Amino acid sequence: MPRTSPADGLRFAFGTLTALPVKVTKWDRDAARAGMLGAPLPGLVVGLCAAALGGALMALGAGPLLAATATAATPAVLTRGLHLDGLADTADGLGSAKPADQALRIMKQSDVGPFGVITLLFTLLAQVAVLFQLYDTSWTRGALAAAVSATAARLALTLAARTGIPPARPEGLGAAVAGTVPRGAALLVTALVTAAAGLAALPFGAYGVLQHAASVVLAVCAAELLLRHCVRRFGGITGDVFGALAETAATAALVVLALG
Repeated sequence: MPRTSPADGLRFAFGTLTALPVKVTKWDRDAARAGMLGAPLPGLVVGLCAAALGGALMALGAGPLLAATATAATPAVLTRGLHLDGLADTADGLGSAKPADQALRIMKQSDVGPFGVITLLFTLLAQVAVLFQLYDTSWTRGALAAAVSATAARLALTLAARTGIPPARPEGLGAAVAGTVPRGAALLVTALVTAAAGLAALPFGAYGVLQHAASVVLAVCAAELLLRHCVRRFGGITGDVFGALAETAATAALVVLALG
């Protein structure tokens, strides 16, 4: 069997986690492992695109609210709304209080229930509110928050794909990536992303460094709490759960960056 190259892993990551025109050349456990280890990279690209759009609008004279809205919308566009859809489906599955098999069937339905609508509403409101606050302070704070939160969102997926986390279904993205990432490698990627977030905030002083590093740590902690709850409720992870984890981590990171 041909050896999986780093390029195969990057294609897997970008091809499955973004809507960018990247062709997945290998779809096996080795490619999934490499792709999920590199998941923060597509997050960084998505975040930089969001930051660029928000910054451009501010430079053209738009207010911070429009810049914040465009920044929050960009990740949805660049993922075809899959993560938001996963968040809504997971909320409906959890909110149903049904046994695992029935909850999973609810999550596969194409419609969005009341729990999903409410969760989407407040999640997007929180994201826009924080970005508005940060852009109102300076466009650089809003732009950095967009990049850090999007990267933290995909880092949560690296951790969710670690060994010991089972899939809830025998098919789908969850089954393809579940348990592929060694725990040590996942922790190493977490440390690198946390350090990078802190270094990127050096212009904002020591507090900024600590705050941005903490936003990554607390984002993955929030996602971990949701992950454990989903594993208990559904018996494992699914593609929808991955979307919910990403949106949870992104929102948690932004909330931390709004404090202080």
